[in-house]
Amino acid sequence: MADKLKVTLVKSTIGAIPKHRKTVAALGLTKMHKTVELPDNPAVRGMVKQVCHLVKVEEA
Repeated sequence: MADKLKVTLVKSTIGAIPKHRKTVAALGLTKMHKTVELPDNPAVRGMVKQVCHLVKVEEA
């Protein structure tokens, strides 16, 4: 298991429900195709699972 996750926003949040918009913002993603490295822990995994249709995840 990797110690970091690379999360990239690949779909716009314009049509997303407000809860998902807030989750994407909490992950640190503000613009399309922006990538952030986050720690691989259950909290981040849960957030990513909630918005899996908007992001792409890679193990770093």
